Amino acid sequence: MRRTTAILLLFAGLGIAGAVRGQEPADRLLRGGRFYTAASPAAIEGDLAIRGGRIVSLGPAGGAAELVGPDTEIVELEGRTVTPGFIDAHSHLSSLGAALAQVDLVGTVSYEEVVERVRERPAATAPGEWVRGRGWDQNDWSVQQFPVHGPLSEAVPDHPVWLTRIDGHAALLNRRAMDLLGLDATAPDPPGGRVLRSDTGEPTGVLIDTAMAVGGAIPDPSAEELQRRIVTAAEHCLARGLTTVTEMGLDALEIDAYRALRRAGRLPLRTAIFLDDDPELLEQWFARGPAAQDRDARLIIRGIKLYADGALGSRGAALVEPYSDDPGNLGLLITGGDRIESVCRRALETGFQVGTHAIGDRGALVVLDAYERCFDGRPRPEARFRVEHAQVLRPADIERMGRLGVIASVQPTHATSDMPWAGDRVGPRRIEGAYAWQRLSAAGALLALGSDFPVESADPRLGFYAAVTRQDLSGRPEGGWQPDQRLSRAEALAGFTRDAARSLFLENEVGTLEVGRRADLVVFARDIMTVPAAEIPEVAVDLTLVDGEIVFRRVQP
Repeated sequence: MRRTTAILLLFAGLGIAGAVRGQEPADRLLRGGRFYTAASPAAIEGDLAIRGGRIVSLGPAGGAAELVGPDTEIVELEGRTVTPGFIDAHSHLSSLGAALAQVDLVGTVSYEEVVERVRERPAATAPGEWVRGRGWDQNDWSVQQFPVHGPLSEAVPDHPVWLTRIDGHAALLNRRAMDLLGLDATAPDPPGGRVLRSDTGEPTGVLIDTAMAVGGAIPDPSAEELQRRIVTAAEHCLARGLTTVTEMGLDALEIDAYRALRRAGRLPLRTAIFLDDDPELLEQWFARGPAAQDRDARLIIRGIKLYADGALGSRGAALVEPYSDDPGNLGLLITGGDRIESVCRRALETGFQVGTHAIGDRGALVVLDAYERCFDGRPRPEARFRVEHAQVLRPADIERMGRLGVIASVQPTHATSDMPWAGDRVGPRRIEGAYAWQRLSAAGALLALGSDFPVESADPRLGFYAAVTRQDLSGRPEGGWQPDQRLSRAEALAGFTRDAARSLFLENEVGTLEVGRRADLVVFARDIMTVPAAEIPEVAVDLTLVDGEIVFRRVQP
């Protein structure tokens, strides 16, 4: 009896202590807003209180009045919309930082325009330094053919030039760069790559997929430069409502830069890192085990990025049957199934997840075969294994992703960027299994949404718009491309918040607006869930919060 009484007194004491703690003042109160929770209920009109970086109250107006103290900062929302902070489930933050410092080639409509944009850069570049650029896409040109280096070499003869294609799966070099890297007619095509050549066998200057490894001769950036890139890119993302990003495929130097920033308290957003497929790096981390999260879940290292194939735009995606517009070309298989299976088994043993790039249907087939062998044929949703991009899939593999519990990590703006030419690549039959978000969802696959920036814009509003309209920014095509695969706004919000968080093992920390979750959220000037669809990209981000701290505030006009 005395033991029972003691236990009751203990629980009573805990209850009193909890009540006292519950009355501590909030650090910040967001008052009078419309909160889309990405949970249940879907929307709440009222107030949200934050203490210690977490949400401590969310409910009708006035419900958190007792949490207001003399030091509580009150943010008057005046009816503005609040969502969970957007999460990019597949991105490249350090590459975005590099791209922001390079020649911007996105949107160029001809090779001539590419050359003109690059022509001016040497004047601001030290002698002998590399000129870098990113974003060209021959599919946007009137002559949709890969360029040759001649005009570029003539315009910039004295500086080595390296121009990365928009998808990161091809590069254009000038003559000076090829000479420095020893790239001539004797250069072989590496496994999983291709050196494009003229009729005489001379390199044209274009390298596809693993052939770009010749770029290893380009000096690595310093640790300080890497850190500058990351911080610059992070600030770019926060201004657009992104509070968590996913770094897909980092090497040891890049990981060290992130860890240094985190130790110094200079990492302003949440980052989940996937390790590059480097045997030595992976062995080190398999022995160490995943760094699942630090005290504030700011830096998470528990993923591994593999590559099955190349990209569709450069005809490197591996297909079961030849390209419809390039008979005889089956694309490029970069990593075989045995290697994928081997890494996956070690990952399961040591607590890592795997995300494998697979754009073509043969790439996805190889990946899912390897996953299924690794899973011994059983569903393993708890492993959170992912197929990155999942752009062209056979119907049987759409079903298999749902059955095995494999996450579909997809990027809505890829569909709207690729729609003018994707049908030409794969033909009318296979296009039915391409960018098939509703078919994947119906099969039971979790959709984790992202952008693959800097391949696409880092702005999640553009991804949200593409997901719900499947149109470009001019509203074409009318009604949307393959409109039956559009997502509702609720589905798109979940994909960029709740489900993206789950794809990174962060669902108990972020992704929804619920009491106990970290206060990562975005305040929009207008209601992104109800404005006309065409206006979604223009809905301004007024505030971005990470761990309850305001990390971006729009300067009001």
